[in-house]
Amino acid sequence: MKCPHCGHEMPDGCLLCEKCGEEIQIVPDFEPEIENSITETLSTLVSEQEETDGVDEIESEAETDARVWGRSRKPQVILSLAILVLAALISYALYAYHIHTVDYQIDRAAAFAEKGAYSEAIACLEAAYADYPEEARILFLEADYYYLQQMDNYALSALMKIIDKESSPRYSMEDVEEAYGKIVTIYANQKEYGLINELLSSCENERIVSRFQSYLAMEPEFSYVEGSYAEVIPLKLSSNTAGTIYYTLDGSKPNKDSQIYTSPLFLETGEYTVSAFFVNDYGIESDVVTKTYVINLAVPNAPVVELYSGEYTEATMIAVEPAESCKTFYTTDESEPTADSVPYTGPIPMPLGKTLFKFVNISSEGIASEVTTRTFTLRLRGAIAPDTAVTNLVNRLVETGYLDDAAGKNPRQSGILSYQFSSVLRVGEEDYYTINEYYDDGTGLLSRTDKVFLVQVYEGTAAQLGYDENGEFMANVI
Repeated sequence: MKCPHCGHEMPDGCLLCEKCGEEIQIVPDFEPEIENSITETLSTLVSEQEETDGVDEIESEAETDARVWGRSRKPQVILSLAILVLAALISYALYAYHIHTVDYQIDRAAAFAEKGAYSEAIACLEAAYADYPEEARILFLEADYYYLQQMDNYALSALMKIIDKESSPRYSMEDVEEAYGKIVTIYANQKEYGLINELLSSCENERIVSRFQSYLAMEPEFSYVEGSYAEVIPLKLSSNTAGTIYYTLDGSKPNKDSQIYTSPLFLETGEYTVSAFFVNDYGIESDVVTKTYVINLAVPNAPVVELYSGEYTEATMIAVEPAESCKTFYTTDESEPTADSVPYTGPIPMPLGKTLFKFVNISSEGIASEVTTRTFTLRLRGAIAPDTAVTNLVNRLVETGYLDDAAGKNPRQSGILSYQFSSVLRVGEEDYYTINEYYDDGTGLLSRTDKVFLVQVYEGTAAQLGYDENGEFMANVI
């Protein structure tokens, strides 16, 4: 190696020239050719680098724009993906909700039922009921599907859930009433009328009980509460529907061989223990109901007749003193007087001959007094016979033109008039036979007219009964 300053040959590795003392550089100096070559090469490289740098610069700008666009588009992509995911989740949620709705389950059940797959249909309804126990229509449909399969007990079980007292508040009154109707229909088809009676007996809804009361056998109702009464009571027994009431009055337990109630029971003085039960048209029997009544009534006094029994020789009126709160009845045929006998309304003309009178007072409560008996004998000495009196009257009526003939024809009517003896009456100071007029229109049926004629019992003269201004009897001579 030579020193670049003095040209002295130096051993390799020396850092100082031994001759001139110059520091020897590690990098050798290049020759001009080489330097030129290097410079050219470097220039070429620089030129190429500049071109490359320009391309790189263009490429860098594109990459920069891409990076900027990418950064600006990235949120939009994320948002779109998020929306897609959210939409998918919502769709799934809606689908999941839809398949669990009561309408979906019912529609599925109906579809299965149309194919006759009732087990699958009922399974759908059971799943729906687990989620929607307040939906009565699920139970109605389930009961219908069981009923179509003739599985009545299962149908009844479904319907019983609706009327169950613990669960029924969740259902409407219309649903409960409809459930009762379906249950009653099933029992009626089975002829289980006793079960219907039990079902309705435990029902607290009056509207439902009233609707199906024909199946119900309730205890007979009594028109009077039990206790003591100071009057006759017409006790009425009533039932909730059509059927038969059987009863006893002595406290014994009634059965179907006992008396049948048809009209009010008139309870008079005494003690009555009335027991009764009801049997409806379906043969269902009610419980026996028993009530006790004590009737304490004042018995009215016996009638007071002003005349004593005996024989009388002139026309006499039989009078009875009025009794407070009572009506008087009498008989003349020896029978016992009752409320159906002839009522006493005023003094009675004593009949000819011997007559037995019986009188009784009956209070407004229907209590009868003791009977008062009188025997009267009326004999009119020297009097004409009653038949003669009737003949005398007819003859006189023909004489006056009132009758056309003794047969009773008359100019005013097409029928026949006839006359019958009635009684003996005292008018003023004289005694008369009273004779009633009757009309026969040709049918043989006699009807009494409003005319009463008189015939003097001793002389036989005819008259017509009238009244003076004071309302007293008077004889108007014909």
